[in-house]
Amino acid sequence: MKKVTDIVAELAAPAVAEQGCELWDVEYVREAGQWFLRLYLDKDGGVDILDCEAVSRKVSDLLDEADPIEASYIFEVSSAGAERALKRPSDFERFMGSPVLVKTYKNRDGRKEFAGTLAGYEDGAVVLDMNGAELRFEKAEIALVRLRIVF
Repeated sequence: MKKVTDIVAELAAPAVAEQGCELWDVEYVREAGQWFLRLYLDKDGGVDILDCEAVSRKVSDLLDEADPIEASYIFEVSSAGAERALKRPSDFERFMGSPVLVKTYKNRDGRKEFAGTLAGYEDGAVVLDMNGAELRFEKAEIALVRLRIVF
């Protein structure tokens, strides 16, 4: 059986593309006793409020028709953001050489956050270049990898 996020992604992708955007991610999560369905968008030049509004209206109608989620939920559409999480292999390929932050589940060398340049990705493992020294993080130790804005 398909996951809710996969069903919604298949349903939403054409409507998102019609708006000139890319569907970056779909989340279906429970927070503070409520279910949230979130679509994250990306677009060259950035996503604005009008993009989010147009996609929200179109996808909301599609969700009402298809009714893939039995429970009640709050529907949100937003930009993936400049410091978005990298999840899929294609995300890592696209942003190879970019500044990232790696967060680990357990302390490593006395800390859980490591900032550097994305230098490699293989089967879920991430290689980070930290001022010329490479550090490898195995998939099981990584809680989150996200882009990092450097000023």
